[in-house]
Amino acid sequence: MKILFIPKVFPHSRIVGGPIIIYNRVKYLSADHEVHLLSFIREEQKQYIDTVGKYCKRVEHVPYPAKRGILRNIFDFFFSARPNYMLQEYSREMEQKVGEMVSQENYDVVISEFTMMAQYLYKNKYIPKSTKKVMSVHECYTVARLKLMKKQPFSWDAVKAFFYYVRLRPYEFKMYADDDLTLTLTPEGREEVLHYNKNLLVKIVPHGVDVDFFKPDKRKPEKNAVMFLGNFGHKPNVDAVVYFYTEILPLIREKIKDVKFYIVGQKPPQEILDYAEEDKVIVTGFVESVKPYFDRSLVSVIPVRLGGGFRGKSLEAMASGVPVVSTSLGVQGVDGKDGEQFLLAETAQEFADKVSLLLTDEILHKKLAENGRKLMLEKYSWQKGVEVLEKTLKELIAQ
Repeated sequence: MKILFIPKVFPHSRIVGGPIIIYNRVKYLSADHEVHLLSFIREEQKQYIDTVGKYCKRVEHVPYPAKRGILRNIFDFFFSARPNYMLQEYSREMEQKVGEMVSQENYDVVISEFTMMAQYLYKNKYIPKSTKKVMSVHECYTVARLKLMKKQPFSWDAVKAFFYYVRLRPYEFKMYADDDLTLTLTPEGREEVLHYNKNLLVKIVPHGVDVDFFKPDKRKPEKNAVMFLGNFGHKPNVDAVVYFYTEILPLIREKIKDVKFYIVGQKPPQEILDYAEEDKVIVTGFVESVKPYFDRSLVSVIPVRLGGGFRGKSLEAMASGVPVVSTSLGVQGVDGKDGEQFLLAETAQEFADKVSLLLTDEILHKKLAENGRKLMLEKYSWQKGVEVLEKTLKELIAQ
């Protein structure tokens, strides 16, 4: 197959969060197929081009679009054919480059990664009928806006989410109806999309983890150390850390005075930077590798309340032999059980109690660490996930 990937974020080997799945899809598919890549890129990411470029026959990139002002956003809300939320990542240069590449190359499949990029496939006159359009939905934006309004009903974020939702819902599902195949990361994500349009062809291609890299062979956990991993350009990760620091951590400290909290990931906002306390709360910002933080942590916390899709952080923690305490949303799509591969907690008190339990109960800690690692080896290696994707694409082309 000849495949073009069009992701929102440049998928290099050092990336943290959702885009790592794209890097690995490119890497493993390139062994038997010709892969091309077209992506937005930031100046600081250009040093990593070769990490993914070695797997691609052709790599093209364009700069991110400039931020739109308030007056332009108001005008766009009433007069633009595209919803304001989608216009945040709209670039005429990207649109032209997509048209150029599909005109020059005879692709079997073009895949947009993240819903934001599906707008470049939607009604694209340059994509011939012989080329299959696949929209990979890491998170349904319509559903995510509804979750935010429900969780924070009287906040300014909820007001913005409502105005985004008004224009977003019809546009998003018209995009999916225009494609040949919609991909989701979890069964829950598939049901969310089908809820709005039961006629869509929607397949599940799960997330994965590098089980050879993330392994527990070099673990040296620090006393009572817990961690959260995430890209803080993603609102649900910011909300999760604020929730943990303000509501859960104080409850843990009532039982365990010297608990240490690592906040790992790029672009933490000032609110999170202000949480830093010497030897108590460490805010790392961007790191070259997240593995050392798994190696030094006793528990990985995933208190996410917003958004959707698959959290790769849960897989990386379990593959590393680090027990996970999470909301049900944080381990959505993971085929494990509460009390066997991870612990579930839906309230601040329950979350604090279960983190405290794992920090003090060595037998339970060992059980979850071993069971989590075993599950990753059996079901969630990158090779297994890409095999599902490859089979799905071949079936689509054969139709």
